[in-house]
Amino acid sequence: MKHYVIIGNGVAAAGCIEGIRSRDKESKITVVSEERHIVYCRPLISYYLEGKSKLENMSYRGNDFYERMNCHVLFQRKAIGIDAEKKRVSLDDGEKLSYDELLVASGSSPFVPPFKGLDTVEKKYSFMTLDDALALEKGIDKESNVLIIGAGLIGLKCAEGLLERVKSITVCDLADRVLSSILDSDCAALMQRTLDKKGISFLLGDSVTEFRKNRADMQSGKCVPFDVLVLAVGVRANTALVKNIGGEIGRGIVVDDRMQTSIANIYAAGDCAEGMDISLGKRRVLAILPNAYMQGFTAGVNMAGGEMDHSKAIPMNSIGFFGMHAMTAGTYEGDMYEERGENSLKRLFTKDGLLKGYILIGCDERAGIYTSLIRERTSLDSINFDILKKAATTVAFSREERKRKFGGAV
Repeated sequence: MKHYVIIGNGVAAAGCIEGIRSRDKESKITVVSEERHIVYCRPLISYYLEGKSKLENMSYRGNDFYERMNCHVLFQRKAIGIDAEKKRVSLDDGEKLSYDELLVASGSSPFVPPFKGLDTVEKKYSFMTLDDALALEKGIDKESNVLIIGAGLIGLKCAEGLLERVKSITVCDLADRVLSSILDSDCAALMQRTLDKKGISFLLGDSVTEFRKNRADMQSGKCVPFDVLVLAVGVRANTALVKNIGGEIGRGIVVDDRMQTSIANIYAAGDCAEGMDISLGKRRVLAILPNAYMQGFTAGVNMAGGEMDHSKAIPMNSIGFFGMHAMTAGTYEGDMYEERGENSLKRLFTKDGLLKGYILIGCDERAGIYTSLIRERTSLDSINFDILKKAATTVAFSREERKRKFGGAV
């Protein structure tokens, strides 16, 4: 019987547990969790603030997940070191866990720039975890003026969750547009229009030079008063556990298609892992929930002696604010096909006879078909791409391909 140890308790860890149990029903699984909560769906924390989700409904696989999977969780415990030779994990309370196979699913941590005067701000919060959301909830009221640093996905979802619970929200970002890591200027403007209509204020292309308790002095010369500060500038992969024992590190923990690190019997998955993006042809961290689960599941199968690879990973995002939705995938390189509407925008990017990426904003499309084309590197010569440009439909495929890919569905 093996002993599997999993560092982390997010979606990647849940995937790993299910991957292990798909091959090994009996061996011991121990999960080391810094958080006090059972595995939950992190994107729901903004919906909790908004009142659309209750705490009891946030678990990722149900409240009895660990019991059903026959695994033991050490809550509010932190892994502080790995001894790869002795195959042991050291915890912050002095305990040492021996392992046969180890998964590092340590996630990422908020990046906080060294703002001058940040220590003078009393009510300051991150927005990464459920505990962050619970702490923020206690710090606000109907008269709160909230300043959010960061106009990326985390900052904007926080703004959406808080809108009806506070007096005002101002979002600032050094970038000149919202969601700058995902969207170009045209696409970002379309998404921002919805946020503007809701009364959220933006200071873009601007940054804080100094905090003075409840005031932020901006590079532009503006002064922003606030009662509550949310720091959502960005995140960094938690790589130290593997880096400290000589493992290969890039922006994340480098893994192969089996989720194996450069060190024997140690795997990595989720926001801390750096794997291949087939749409780009390069390694990078793909910090998205579906990828975290599949990486974890793949690692679990291989840890349990099976054979599985996760070799078709691509960046994907499905986001929405107040009813305006955007779906993106792949990379935005090559030739661009575009359709514009008053409140919609569709872009398909092709290169070397392949669909490389897409952006769909305000569109009612079967985006999964486009995603499949990118993942499978389907030659556009083998389908009727002119039809697919207009609508993601299986009619663009031959009868044989429809049967093979979609079970004959039209």
